[in-house]
Amino acid sequence: MWAPDIYEGSPTPVTAFLSIAPKISISANILRVSIYGSYGATLQQIFFFCSIASMILGALAAMAQTKVKRPLAHSSIGHVGYIRTGFSCGTIEGIQSLLIGIFIYALMTMDAFAIVSALRQTRVKYIADLGALAKTNPISAITFSITMFSYAGIPPLAGFCSKFYLFFAALGCGAYFLAPVGVVTSVIGRWAAGRLPRISQFGGPKAVLRAPDT
Repeated sequence: MWAPDIYEGSPTPVTAFLSIAPKISISANILRVSIYGSYGATLQQIFFFCSIASMILGALAAMAQTKVKRPLAHSSIGHVGYIRTGFSCGTIEGIQSLLIGIFIYALMTMDAFAIVSALRQTRVKYIADLGALAKTNPISAITFSITMFSYAGIPPLAGFCSKFYLFFAALGCGAYFLAPVGVVTSVIGRWAAGRLPRISQFGGPKAVLRAPDT
């Protein structure tokens, strides 16, 4: 619940660190437990529930956001659910898909926040402020669009590959409800993530970039 406010209020480098480092650390610790021990059906059901809840919350909450950083926060919540799918399986394929998902997510997040950090220098705060980005900085607009499309899981980008491996592992372990929920929330998330590149390429109601204060 607090993630969007923290993302919005923190400096962009701190936000990027909070978006990546805790997920890697927590995943590594849970991975150690799964390697050196085992967990029963009860804990697996908890993983299933948390994964589904994170995916649904991240997809639906991102649709109503108007600021640039807040959709990234809800996307982060959703990706925790996708990554947790690997833990829910409790199989080697699930762990492999988990590692692939974390690696790709870290690359996408670093790219997205690097662009957001550069845009903050031009006073871009709201999604509507991205409307003139394609004209003023087409390279950043294209890079940002590709990154957000990868977040959304559009093929053949890396984000699609990570979600494909995770959902395939879920089907392989018999999680026939978890995988369809992930696909549906991914489709919903495509609308939310696709708003940013759409506005940056084709403009919006506030397609004006403000110069920094001097």
